[in-house]
Amino acid sequence: MARHDGLYDREPHSGAPIATIVLAIAQMGVHLVFFLHITTGPDNTNNEMALAFVVLIVVLPMGSSLWIMANLNRNMLPINQIMQVQR
Repeated sequence: MARHDGLYDREPHSGAPIATIVLAIAQMGVHLVFFLHITTGPDNTNNEMALAFVVLIVVLPMGSSLWIMANLNRNMLPINQIMQVQR
């Protein structure tokens, strides 16, 4: 007999992660327009430049960290070779 828990009876490849990402991007757009008042008007140049700078400051360290971690993961010895080196 199959067990139905409500939350866990979804298919393993549901669209929930994709829907969450799409809604998060939409939420960021709503915040930019309605709360931070970032629009396409000519008087928003300073706001747009500040937003671009913040995005650069956030993306640069995150991207660099991911690059370094991927490089370390690729160059790391497998555990069996580490154990042989230690003997």
